[in-house]
Amino acid sequence: MIHSFLLIGQSNAGGRGFPDEVPPIPKENLYVLRNGRWRPMYVPVNPDRVTSGICLAESFAEAYAREKGVEVGIIPCADGGSCLDQWAEGELLFDHACYMAELASRTSGIAGVLWHQGESDCAEDRYPFYEEKLTAIVRAFRKKPYLKDVPFLLGGLGDYLKDCPRGPKFQNYPFVNAALQAVAEKEPAMGFVSAEGLGGNPDNLHFSAAALREFGLRYYEEFRKLEDPNRVYEQEPRQIQAGSDIELL
Repeated sequence: MIHSFLLIGQSNAGGRGFPDEVPPIPKENLYVLRNGRWRPMYVPVNPDRVTSGICLAESFAEAYAREKGVEVGIIPCADGGSCLDQWAEGELLFDHACYMAELASRTSGIAGVLWHQGESDCAEDRYPFYEEKLTAIVRAFRKKPYLKDVPFLLGGLGDYLKDCPRGPKFQNYPFVNAALQAVAEKEPAMGFVSAEGLGGNPDNLHFSAAALREFGLRYYEEFRKLEDPNRVYEQEPRQIQAGSDIELL
């Protein structure tokens, strides 16, 4: 059975790392959901923009597959520049992620959620409401039977944002990080993944490829603290036939 993970948030979830800056990750046992079928993982995993590149889900998935000896699939639903209001229950990004996760649950067992978002909510009229809004979003995702009790990981914003030239609002990133930590502490089966010390691209808005490789490993270490080692999926997916649910390249 493929163990799958929902990847949601904005551009640093989707990944903007430059592919030529890091060695490729072997794609053996790693898959990405495309058009409802599992295909061998390739870059970009989350092609939401022409600038998409390396993302944190790659090293996370590789570490998971290597340690557990299973196939791992990523369900890419991140969207660059998106704010929390666009992820609220009933909004397009929320519904799209739920539809994709439900579809993936037919041929995999969903094992967790990887979330990274917050840069778009650093403005002074947004960050004070971050904790409240994110809590509502998480609880809305938890209503879905395929996401109700899986580990939900929240990644912190990068320290390099203090040097971002795109506006003074990014100086407020510590407030968003504090809100992320607060949600992780209050909600069940949730963890906060620190981005402390991770470097950025020259734009000081996105994590570098090397940082994303490290970030994915940090996500996995946090996941290991939260996972239930005795977890049993409610049902086995139907037998997967070559050329049907898994499409080889």
